Amino acid sequence: MTDENLISILALQKASLIGDLTAKKLIAYCGNAQAVFKDKARTLLKINGVGQAHINSLTSKTLFKTAEAELRYIKDQNIKYWYFENHDYPNRLKHCIDAPILLFYSGNINLSNTKIISIVGTRNLTNSGKHFCERLVEELSIVNPIIISGFAYGTDI
Repeated sequence: MTDENLISILALQKASLIGDLTAKKLIAYCGNAQAVFKDKARTLLKINGVGQAHINSLTSKTLFKTAEAELRYIKDQNIKYWYFENHDYPNRLKHCIDAPILLFYSGNINLSNTKIISIVGTRNLTNSGKHFCERLVEELSIVNPIIISGFAYGTDI
C-alpha cells in the first residue's frame, strides 16, 4: 500500500462521523480511500446511509495533518498494520461486518495462537489496579500470549 493511500485511510478514520461500517461503504463505492476524498459530495450522497453530516466531517482541514503525523509515528515506531481488504487481514475478522478497517500491531503475532488476552477496565485506573495488571501480564508472559488492546485511556494503555 502506498503512503498516500494509507494517509487517506487514516484520515478517513479520523473523520468524526465515519466509523468502520461507513468507511467500508465509502471505500467500496469509490474504489479506495483516496477516491473518497476526491469524489463530489453529490456522488457520495448516493451511498446508502451516508448523509450530509458525513460529507461535512470529511472536509475537516485537520484530517490529513493528523493522518500524516500518525503515519510518521507508525514508521518511527515500526508499527505494522493489517488493512481489511488485504489477504493477510485476520481471517476471523474478515466476516465481521464491523471489523476495523485497520489493525495495528507490533512484534511477531500469530493469530492462530490460542492464548490471546485482552484486559478491559476503567479509564481512571487506581495504583492497585495498575499493579495488578502489571503482575498479571508478567505472570502470563511464560505462556507467550498475544495481548490485544484498543488503546483506550486507562487500563488498556
